[in-house]
Amino acid sequence: MNFSALVPLLVTLPLLGAAIALIAGRHRRTQIAVSIATLTIVLAIAAVLLVVVDAGDAPIAVSVGGWPIPFGIVLYVDRLAALLVVVSSVVLLAVLFFSVGQGAADNDDDTPVSIFHPSYLILAAGIFTAFIAGDLFNLYVGFEILLVASYVLITLGGTESRIRSGVVYIVVSLVSSILFLAAIAVIYGALGTVNMVQISERMVELPQQTQTVLHVLLLLAFSIKAAVFPLSFWLPDSYPTAPAPVTAVFAGLLTKVGVYAMIRTETELFRDNDVNTLLLVVALATMIVGVLGALAQAELKRILSFTLVSHVGYMVFGLAIATPAAIGATIYYMVHHIVVQTTLFLAVGLIERRAGSTSILRVKGLMRAAPVIAVLYFIPAVNLGGLPPFSGFIGKYALFDAAAEVGTPLMMVLIVAGIVTSLLTLYALMRAWNLAFWREEDDSAETEARISYLGASPAAAVETERRVIPRIMTAATAGMVAVTVALTIFAGPLYDVCARIGAALLEPVSISQLEDEAGR
Repeated sequence: MNFSALVPLLVTLPLLGAAIALIAGRHRRTQIAVSIATLTIVLAIAAVLLVVVDAGDAPIAVSVGGWPIPFGIVLYVDRLAALLVVVSSVVLLAVLFFSVGQGAADNDDDTPVSIFHPSYLILAAGIFTAFIAGDLFNLYVGFEILLVASYVLITLGGTESRIRSGVVYIVVSLVSSILFLAAIAVIYGALGTVNMVQISERMVELPQQTQTVLHVLLLLAFSIKAAVFPLSFWLPDSYPTAPAPVTAVFAGLLTKVGVYAMIRTETELFRDNDVNTLLLVVALATMIVGVLGALAQAELKRILSFTLVSHVGYMVFGLAIATPAAIGATIYYMVHHIVVQTTLFLAVGLIERRAGSTSILRVKGLMRAAPVIAVLYFIPAVNLGGLPPFSGFIGKYALFDAAAEVGTPLMMVLIVAGIVTSLLTLYALMRAWNLAFWREEDDSAETEARISYLGASPAAAVETERRVIPRIMTAATAGMVAVTVALTIFAGPLYDVCARIGAALLEPVSISQLEDEAGR
């Protein structure tokens, strides 16, 4: 069977679904049905492709329009691309169900359904395009599709805070896009191609200094999108203002598209141009600064936004180790973080509806009032904190083990920093758990005094309207919690796939192999 025919559907189906949803703008149920059907079909296709490429030990390449490689657009599905499309589809589906419940309960005041569904499917198309792009320009197109859709989604509702955050977000994203486009132009001028496989073959022809400039330029562009310190300043102020479903999908997926681009850059384009020491230093700063920012916050969305930044540092750390074991551990941790971070933001969305606030200074007594929400927050929180036997612990242990095998002094410093970051993450999340769930309404003034230092933190006093929580929102969050547990239960098979990804990424693919795959 020719499975290559399925590859373009990963992009065309969401775009077609977005068009249908836009046409059916006044028919809410039609839009919902189209969105769910589209993402479900994409999930099924991606799962089939993952099984095929993993079993066949060869990627699937498709030359769009029949143009010969490298002149046309090449869609490229290897184990990494297929795995990330599967995980992204699961997350997008769960968040979609959450948003459907929220929209029905709120009469679509917060996420207007006529706008939300087309934009959401276009966002999905951009994510999938980025993951399966075989050339840098198509990767750029994926990023731009993301940018357009995400700007619409982040400003839904039209409040002052969302518009302001949206402006910051789009300005920063445009700067990243300009850097990326400039790098593409210079690479094409120097090498005569934007195909990633051909770039990797021709890069050795350039002087070392030129390679380094191109390398750093691409890393700068992707580091902004991945929220790597010090280019992460925009994220904590942008994500928390968006509606809960939008924040969840942004936190889970958008930064990971930047990390994915960094992985492709380091393992394919610049194998012989070593900036690993720089990446280690950046990873160290990202982990420490991110988690210290989380400790200073009193608002749950901002706490999670800063932990998101700090845990991107783990992925950069694994990428900088640059061994097959480290790359495999990075992929596993990336999958873990996509799922767990999304789940935590969904759980915080439930807390906001139940308590009318996400400030840990205001929310009290939820253990008695909402024990189900307590469980839905607690499980992913301890997972993100790295407690055994959860997937967070497995991923971090694998990263530390890979670093210990290299054994340089800087690696040892990063291992210690990673352990400290994990403990501080656990402290920040469990402090929030203790105050929001265990603290009773009549707690003593002593407790209030101990946390008074958080009173000046941003959004510490923000209150919203308490709202009913539809069952579908709770069910969607519970489903994601189940997926986080599944990452632990099935850690062995999943980690084996990630290990094969790590080994394959460091094995160069030739342009002739790519042409053979596209010709099948």
